[in-house]
Amino acid sequence: MSPAAPPSPSPAPASAPAPRLLDWRVRFGALALIWGFSFLFIKVGTEGFAPFQVTFGRLLFGTAVLAAAIAVKRDRLPRGARVWGHLAVAAFLLNALPFSLFAYAELTIPSTLAGICNATTPLWGMVLSLVALSEDRPTRVRAAGLGIGFVGVLTVLGAWQGFSGLDVTGTALALLASFSYAVGWIYVRRTLSGTGASNLSLAGSQVGLATLQLAVVTPLFTSVPESVELMPLLSVIALGALGTGYAMLLQYGVVAEVGPTTASMVTYFIPVIATAAGVALLDEHLTWNTPVGALVVLAGAALTQTRASRRTAPPATAPQPAAVPAETPPRAASRA
Repeated sequence: MSPAAPPSPSPAPASAPAPRLLDWRVRFGALALIWGFSFLFIKVGTEGFAPFQVTFGRLLFGTAVLAAAIAVKRDRLPRGARVWGHLAVAAFLLNALPFSLFAYAELTIPSTLAGICNATTPLWGMVLSLVALSEDRPTRVRAAGLGIGFVGVLTVLGAWQGFSGLDVTGTALALLASFSYAVGWIYVRRTLSGTGASNLSLAGSQVGLATLQLAVVTPLFTSVPESVELMPLLSVIALGALGTGYAMLLQYGVVAEVGPTTASMVTYFIPVIATAAGVALLDEHLTWNTPVGALVVLAGAALTQTRASRRTAPPATAPQPAAVPAETPPRAASRA
């Protein structure tokens, strides 16, 4: 579920873009819908499976889609033990950990709140940039965005009411998942630039490694379900095949066609769609402070993505190695 993509791992030689069957705006809209509905899929999935099982299924089906894309394009997997080691860490921070945290969070909080928590990723990234990215120091406008975003979070949580009626543990897990995305993107920017591998192969390898991580963890903490219900199963399949696999391919194409700045705007539609889906399809209760606070969070997140100067344009970037939940786009959102 994050605007402002990190530097491209290794840009491929320029070539004429292949003709697109669908306009990029259509694919942009599909991407926003898929990632926005991911929080609903997680909620329904946890009604029939343990959170680790939902995450493992999500990663497994996502890996299958990406592996098929790599095979069709005849892409090569990354080379070198060092690259694979960095990918394993990225897989944990950007996939295995946040996906699992969101699944556990939605056992006790509504999908609408989880989707809004996902939008705090750029705010966490802003905080981390103070100590981790010396070349990305905040301006006054970006610092103001951080403050505004924090006020938005307090509004969503109903701080003036003493957080009454709020499940603290579930909310903390969702916010921790968003924090993990921010840490993961900083790690990716610092370790996976210039690897010589394509973004698609890096993404597929990263999600594949996350699948292996969950394959080890899941049997240790869960047991095989006595029965499998249809709707939770379909939700997990959709979450993986669409939200983790196909959505990443859509993002890859949109970023390549219109650039990371425009493509990253999908971040700001995700909590809106997640909220609408939760209220309309899951009958989740919505008070005035939730949508108002969400808008304030998004406004603050947008301000944190502004740049100090536009005189020197940054080099063009390609899509990140792997994105989010929820959900998560470049640096401000990782798809749940």
